[in-house]
Amino acid sequence: MITIWKQNKDSIVKTAMLEKNCWINIVRPDDLEIETIKRDYGIAEDIILDILDPDERSRSERNEGYHAIIFRVPAFSGEAQLQYYTVPLGVIITKDIFITISCIEIDIVNTCLKKEGRIPQFDKPAELLLRLMLDTARCYLRFMKAINRNTDMLEHELQQSVKNTELLKLLRMEKSLVFFSTSLRANELLFSKLEKTIFSNLDEEESELLDDVMIESSQAIEMANIHSNILSGMMDAFASVISNNLNVIMKRLTMVSIVLMIPTFFASVYGMNVPLPFQASPFAFAGILAGSGVLAVICAFIFNTRRMFRKRKE
Repeated sequence: MITIWKQNKDSIVKTAMLEKNCWINIVRPDDLEIETIKRDYGIAEDIILDILDPDERSRSERNEGYHAIIFRVPAFSGEAQLQYYTVPLGVIITKDIFITISCIEIDIVNTCLKKEGRIPQFDKPAELLLRLMLDTARCYLRFMKAINRNTDMLEHELQQSVKNTELLKLLRMEKSLVFFSTSLRANELLFSKLEKTIFSNLDEEESELLDDVMIESSQAIEMANIHSNILSGMMDAFASVISNNLNVIMKRLTMVSIVLMIPTFFASVYGMNVPLPFQASPFAFAGILAGSGVLAVICAFIFNTRRMFRKRKE
């Protein structure tokens, strides 16, 4: 899908005509649209396919007539198992056109296009790119705060009952943080490289935007590392809790087995086809049953006094 946006005084509107200083947003292009991009805008097919690759790394490439920048942006899907992940966003800057290409609908692009307040200047591609990068860093921070809230709720649930479902959710949260941390570090390297090219001749306002981008990105990287370490430690702690609970259960089952071995022993002995004491007595069965029961109760009492059956206080 290809949409063209232009700046109309104090607003941003869609247009069907390709004009100077417009923003072209391309989402999930099919083969026909890829051919149109190649023909009308002179973009190499390799660049387009790299941007549409979900695993493409952050990088910058300068070709004849345009500058291509690819950086990783956060995404959310409530229907997928891994709700928080990252995808590449491609930005292509030509002499008169600003192009964004993505394999999915990117909320950051829509936010930048429909943002209330100050309208970005379409004739300043460096400012547009900086605003996209700033919104990207803030989106990372927003998603990590959501992950932290979900982690706190899962931790509370796991304190009540350790279940596989909650543990798997924690594992997916940790996986999302790893994706975020890796993408943020790659983006930071890209920003440093762009400072020597596209961002080498910025005005005062754009320089302030660049400082904001670097600050927000550094904060996001630090936050991702902290949350990832906390979540990793939490997973290790709950693994130890599960192992300890298993040991306690096995200990109790062993004690129960020992107590039940006493009546089992007498039943086994008096079940043999050999001369045995009291076998002629009419009270033999009741006496043996009562005696084995008393011994089992005494054994259970001894274990209980040694706190082998009791659940220790946390």
